[in-house]
Amino acid sequence: MRQGVLNGYRASVVFWLMVLLVLGVFATDYLTSARPVMAADEAAPAVGPSEEDTAAADEEAAMQESYLVWFYKALGLRYVVIFLAISFTLVAFFVMNLLVTRRDNICPLHLVETFEGHLNEKQYQEAYELAKADESILGQVLASGLAKLSTGYDNALAAMQETGQEESLKMDQRLSILALIGTIAPMFGLLGTVDGMVASFQVIARSSTTPKPSELAQGISMALVTTLIGLWLAIPAILAFNLLKNRQSKLLLEAGIISENLMKRFQGVGGTAKP
Repeated sequence: MRQGVLNGYRASVVFWLMVLLVLGVFATDYLTSARPVMAADEAAPAVGPSEEDTAAADEEAAMQESYLVWFYKALGLRYVVIFLAISFTLVAFFVMNLLVTRRDNICPLHLVETFEGHLNEKQYQEAYELAKADESILGQVLASGLAKLSTGYDNALAAMQETGQEESLKMDQRLSILALIGTIAPMFGLLGTVDGMVASFQVIARSSTTPKPSELAQGISMALVTTLIGLWLAIPAILAFNLLKNRQSKLLLEAGIISENLMKRFQGVGGTAKP
């Protein structure tokens, strides 16, 4: 339980550090991009500018605008909040699953050596207490097997398999969040694409003359940027899910093989080892 609380605390700390980092980068970038424009406004002469000067100033201001600010304007507040929530969730669950799928949390080698030493010395009570106190999946599996060993080897093996399945299910539930993010992120990107195209076509439908490209740019930029960010979130989420899933499966299989090998010495012997 203590390790689980520690893992949750670490994930929470990393999550909020990422939040502060993103907000700090956004604020710094926004202020940096806004200063040249403000300085240009202060340095402007009192005489009214001509159309050419105005067009040149707008072009210069657009060039000075950072990509981050442009992305924010293209997305709009609604999609900014959605994608920030998805990205924060992705980082938090990635760190959480990365900590959970460590070897020490699933199949620690020091537990195997100490547990086997107790069994060789026929210290079954010490072996049970060692496994029960260990918070790894292998420790819980071995503890459940020893607890049922007095009723027979088959019952002990069934208890071990049941415990292993329960722990594996818990890990799968946490890990499935990454797969879910990999699925819904591009869907929100597609939703933004449709929203942006609808907005552009509304401009065309409401205009009695040919609309200017700048009037269509907002909807088109929303359509493209939402799709881009949706893919940026989906690709690492799918990659992380598959890598962590393979590592989890490997360690769980190793824990199952080791636990059966450790308990195999009791096969055919019933009620001899009572923790």
